[in-house]
Amino acid sequence: MKNQKRFLFVLTSHDQLGETGEKTGFHFDEMAQPYYILQDHGFVVDIASIKGGEPPAAPMKEQPESVVRFRNDKEAMKKLKGSKKIDAVDIKHYEGIYLPGGHGAMWDFPESEGLQKVVEEAWARGDIVAAVCHGPAGLVNARDEEGEPIVKDRCVNCFTNAEEEEVKKEKIVPFLLESRLRELGGLFVSEQPFQGILVQEGTLIMGQNPKSSGLVANAILRALGVSPYNVEEQELQRKGA
Repeated sequence: MKNQKRFLFVLTSHDQLGETGEKTGFHFDEMAQPYYILQDHGFVVDIASIKGGEPPAAPMKEQPESVVRFRNDKEAMKKLKGSKKIDAVDIKHYEGIYLPGGHGAMWDFPESEGLQKVVEEAWARGDIVAAVCHGPAGLVNARDEEGEPIVKDRCVNCFTNAEEEEVKKEKIVPFLLESRLRELGGLFVSEQPFQGILVQEGTLIMGQNPKSSGLVANAILRALGVSPYNVEEQELQRKGA
């Protein structure tokens, strides 16, 4: 359909967990679940990454249903394997940007001038800027038109310091994301570790961890004037229940 609205997802291209020798990358479910929530409501979702091409997926112990669906979806996998390089993206073609997490984002999201440019342009246009878990690492260097951090004096959220400590990566990541958002003037709102939460102020939409991904996606829909199913209803409808 020609007039379908488009939304941009941006993934990390970083695959090394510091100096540990372990692999990391983007969190597949944090990408796949919102991908289908938006697509199933009529949006075209395009995928970009910092370097372009196929971004690395973080190792997963389990394969959630959204990930299984994505891996079996030829069109979706084609988009993933041929992701657009963020430097070549024109954000004017999109209703907004969504940054899924995965620990890889902690390394290359803050350093990407291309991502910073796209986020700042989306923000200046009044478009949606959404992120979940470690995805807000892509916002730490983004500034508004007056040169202030876009998170300053706004309610924000991300993977918390307590969660980082529980997964024993607080000394591996280059910085603690919660602490950085607070330093930038963000008004940090959080839930207990590994509980889902949506934090939204205007077009800034954020979630704390993988359990928050569906909440963030539904909030994106609402911000675009679309009445979403909740996550459970969306899954039932897709199954034909």
